[in-house]
Amino acid sequence: MLTFQSRRSPVLGRRGMVAASQPLASQAGLDMLMQGGTAADAAIAIAAVLNVTEPYSTGLGGDCFALYYEAASGNVTALNGSGRAAAGLSLELLARQGISALPPLHAHTVTVPGACAGWCDLIERYGSLPLKTILASAIYLAEEGFPVAPITSYYWQELAEQKLRFTPGGSALTIDGRGPRPGEIFRNPDLARTFQVIAEGGKKAFYEGDTGQRIVKALQAAGSAITMDDLAGHLSSWDEPISTVYRGMRVWECPPNGQGLAALLALNILEGFDLSSMSPESPQRWHLLVEAMHLAFADTSWYVADPKFFDIPLEALLSKGYAAERRNLLDPLRASLDAQKGAPVASSDTVYFCVVDGKGNACSFINSVFMGFGSGIVAPGTGFALQNRGFSFSLDPAHPNALLPNKRPYHTIIPAMLTRETDGSLYAPFGVMGDFMQPQGQVQVVVGMLDDQLDPQAAVDRPRFRIDSAQASGKLMLETGIPAQVASVLAQQGHFLIPDVTGSLRNKFGLGQIIRRDPSGVLWGGSDPRIDGCAMGF
Repeated sequence: MLTFQSRRSPVLGRRGMVAASQPLASQAGLDMLMQGGTAADAAIAIAAVLNVTEPYSTGLGGDCFALYYEAASGNVTALNGSGRAAAGLSLELLARQGISALPPLHAHTVTVPGACAGWCDLIERYGSLPLKTILASAIYLAEEGFPVAPITSYYWQELAEQKLRFTPGGSALTIDGRGPRPGEIFRNPDLARTFQVIAEGGKKAFYEGDTGQRIVKALQAAGSAITMDDLAGHLSSWDEPISTVYRGMRVWECPPNGQGLAALLALNILEGFDLSSMSPESPQRWHLLVEAMHLAFADTSWYVADPKFFDIPLEALLSKGYAAERRNLLDPLRASLDAQKGAPVASSDTVYFCVVDGKGNACSFINSVFMGFGSGIVAPGTGFALQNRGFSFSLDPAHPNALLPNKRPYHTIIPAMLTRETDGSLYAPFGVMGDFMQPQGQVQVVVGMLDDQLDPQAAVDRPRFRIDSAQASGKLMLETGIPAQVASVLAQQGHFLIPDVTGSLRNKFGLGQIIRRDPSGVLWGGSDPRIDGCAMGF
């Protein structure tokens, strides 16, 4: 078997480990573990610091999802911290306003930000430290400032030029209208004050207090239908996670309205092929991976919606019988550019990071404002951008994901978890951030770890493919490092190919973090080289 040679070694530890896209965030999470905090405490410390250091990707203005493995019980629980559309927003309202297609930066695309409630709810159930302690690093960095990392600076400057200079309040997240340069100190005293409010008053102070009032005032001024009642009525939900078994490991995902279903569907299809017998550089293997994702996306583009409004046949979709039906549609020699959703018979811009604490608890966590800086709207005095997740709604009233009042939209952000099927023990929290790349990235790192026995760092380092949209006709992007022979054969098979993607576009292939836990308790951490982050353990 050809073993992929990583340029970077995994990080090893025993007493706790974090893996995040910014070193200052990783340090904050590790500090919580060293103070005796749980994986939940460390996760929220990381989330808060990332709001400071990577505000175009994440923050209080967005949503979050989490999977939590509790070592004492062996249970995996799913937290849905996504927000809903305003009660006063409907297709009828859009029609009256002459809106047939929502622009991505329209105030109507801003759904209620669910992150703050999600953070607080995770701590309430699984945390051990007070919010004041957990948020201390983020408050300090926001007040005193931090040096902006090079890759972060690149995207911040680009988005400041393209978005923040044109959006209400956007200039608050710039330095004189521009993004900070590499190594330049950026301070955000407004965000520090917001964090302090949460530290003292929790989620109620955020949604029902001055912060919420500032959010509503700014959004209504921009044309939004969101009210204080929408914010005050927001609730996270604890859901039953969905899963499948692949190569002796149970793969866990949050259920819809997130797209984690896509990764499970693709893995179920791939389970029927002996990938380990194929060279990782074999065009045949790359073709099978791509085609499995095409078939999975064909299903999820229809079936992923708010389950409160649409009955999703999850059991049937995840059955091995349905996977066999879909597998039979896969042509081993030709691209399936017209893949359609199946009909199973029912039997009834983003940050990802992960944490494992010294007791073996694990948190797989993702937080996002969707597109870079979300809507670009920054309520004065708050210090964070508001998401534009509502852009993911369909305006087709017959579609399961159609916009309705108080409805959650299709969500691209998905944390994941692996446990051993034999005894239910933790194998790895993992994830790959990046819109529709997320399930594709997850599938590729799972294949790397389980079919090819790669360590976590090698699994996230290995070059990837990306189907450039959830549509079957989406262009296939190949990262530089994938052999030319693979690109040549895939093109002959009919794939719409964009080969040799490199440079700043490498972030298109997702940004992953993994922590593997051996039965002995040894932790192996891997952090994606396509961003400024790192894994840290002790």
